[in-house]
Formats: sequence, C-alpha cells, structure tokens
Amino acid sequence: MEKNLDALRIDRSKKASSDRRRGVSWLVSGALLVIGLLLGFFLGGYFKTDQAASDSEGAAGSKPAQQASEPTAQTGSDGGGATTLIASGYIVAHHKIEVGSKVMGKVAWIGVEKGDPVKRGQLLVRLDDREYRAQVEQAEAAVRAAEAALKELEAGNRPEEIQRAEAELLRLRADLENARLELRRVESLLKSGAVSQQQVDNARSRADMAEAAVRVAERSHDLMKLGPRQEQIALARAEVERNRAAQRYAETLLDATRITAPSDGTVLERLVEMGEMVTTSFAGEMGAKSAVVSLADLNDLQVELDISQSDFNRIARDQACVMTPEAYPDRKYKCEIAEISPEANRQKATIQVKVQVLEPDEYLRPEMTARVTFSKATVTEAS
Repeated sequence: MEKNLDALRIDRSKKASSDRRRGVSWLVSGALLVIGLLLGFFLGGYFKTDQAASDSEGAAGSKPAQQASEPTAQTGSDGGGATTLIASGYIVAHHKIEVGSKVMGKVAWIGVEKGDPVKRGQLLVRLDDREYRAQVEQAEAAVRAAEAALKELEAGNRPEEIQRAEAELLRLRADLENARLELRRVESLLKSGAVSQQQVDNARSRADMAEAAVRVAERSHDLMKLGPRQEQIALARAEVERNRAAQRYAETLLDATRITAPSDGTVLERLVEMGEMVTTSFAGEMGAKSAVVSLADLNDLQVELDISQSDFNRIARDQACVMTPEAYPDRKYKCEIAEISPEANRQKATIQVKVQVLEPDEYLRPEMTARVTFSKATVTEAS
C-alpha cells in the first residue's frame, strides 16, 4: 500500500527543474524577438532614406527650374571641370527684326510664308502703288517745265525779238517827231488867235507822252540786247533743283511700297494678309499694322537666363558653359557669356545673363527651353 502511495506522490524537485528550463527558453525567445525588431527598424529606415534620396535626385533632374539651381559638386565633361551652376532659360534670336513699312498702303502681294528662308534684298510684300506712281509722274512733269524755263533764260533773246524791239523803238520815235511838229504848229496859231490855249496844252501833253514812250522803248531795247539777268538765271536753276528733289522724294515713296528683307534670315511670323492696310509706326490708324514680317537669323542664337542674386557670384565673364536643350537632352552645345545685364530685376531678385551658342544647328529653335551648365574652367581652357 505504501509503495503505491509513493508512486502517486509528485516529485517537487523535477517540477522546479522543468520550470527553470521553460523560463530560460522564454527569455531567449523574447531577446531574439527584440533583436529582430530592432534590426528590421534600422534596415527599413535605411532603405526608405535611400529611396527618398533617389526620388529627390530624379525629380530635381527632370523638372526645369526657371531660376538658377543650387550648384552640384560633381565633375562632368560638359564644362571640362567641376560644375558650379546649372540654370534654365529660353533660346532666343540674338537679333529679331520686325520688318515695317515707310508708307501707308493696302497689301497687294505677299511672297513669303512662315518658316521660309530669305536673302538680303528679297521682295517680301508689295503694297498698292498707284497713288505713289501718279505722284512721281507729277513731279517729273514739274521738273521738265522748270528745265525748259531755265534753258530759255540761259539762251537769251533771239535775234528776231531784238529786231522787233528796234522796230518798236523806231515807230515810237516817229510818233514823237509828229507830236513835236503838231505842238509847234498849234503854238504858232495861238499867236494869231486861230486856236485856243486848250488845244496847245493837249498838243504838248501828246508830245510829252510820246517822248516817255520812246525812253521806255530804248531801255527795253538795251535790255533785250543784254539778255536776262544772272539773278533770274540763278532763280530758275534753284527752281529746277527744287522740283528734282520733289521727284526723288516721290520715287523714294514709290520704292517703299516694295518691302524687302534687310538681311538674311528666316521668317518667324507673317503678320499681314492680302487686302490689309499697312501703316507707319507713327500713324496708328485703326485696323492698320506697322509690321509685315518678323525675321531672325537662326545661326545667331542665345540663351536668356535669369540668375538669382544669391547665385550670381558663381559665374564670371570668361567662364565656360555648355547648353543642353530640353527637347534633345543628348545634344550639347558649347557657349560663352555674351551679355550680363548692368542692373538687377528688383521684382524677381534676379540678374539677366545671355550666353551665345557658338555652333547652333537645325535642331535649335527660338523660345525652346534649355539648360546651361557653368563650369569652373574658362573659355580658353574648355576649348
């Protein structure tokens, strides 16, 4: 009976040993769990930080900035040295020409379209010239009339005109002689009382008038032989020159109806259509335009940049730079600083800088977005 009871008793020493082993196992498992959680936390934070940095770099490279970006520390082949500044801007034509008209008129013909290449002196637009052509013809007629008057004065009086003046003088002298004889006759009759004093006075007046007419004829005859005065000839010459100047002015206005290209270039915009009125920039007539065509030389391009004042100290006049158009990121063009604005823009807190594209090609177009990379190397070192 006692043996059976001993078999049923619980061994307290074995139970305590088992409890101690189970406790140690829980402690080890808890420690491993804590270590695993800590490792997961640190590794997850590391990968998240690396991914955020990669996303930030990708976003900074794909989004064009209007102002200068922060300089990078990397060295690239674009500038031949360490990059100091990257700025975005727009490609512009160095010289953009809006061809206008010197005269008012209606468009009668247009010879170019947008994008057409043109040469210096090429006819672009022709205006209705009927009014200006009539003015030229009127001026030519005035010149011919003035030249004829001058030739008449320079040639002097013809022999026939001098002979006619001599004959007139002889006739007036004969009239004077008759008037004097008549006066002597009535004076002799007055003594005998055959005539009145009134008749004698009338005869004396006729003699005086005949004598005055003879003097006028003699002076005219002398002037006829001398010819026109030099002052009259000079006045006629001046009149000829005045009419010739008016003719040249009318011809200039007529030529202005033919609007030609002032230089080689490409048509950026055609600003008028057939039948529209064109005027000068000063007239300002309602519905009229002063420019007909916009031109630019696409072989003379620049990039216009607005550099932040805080980044302006990172560029220099002789600094080398490379331009990359946003449309063709794999194409790179050497450039150099061509212009730095003498004053800053107060509203934008920027300074405008223009860089000259040294070797442009057909891929570049005005108003395209481009990125310019400035390097520490100078233009001489980069070349």
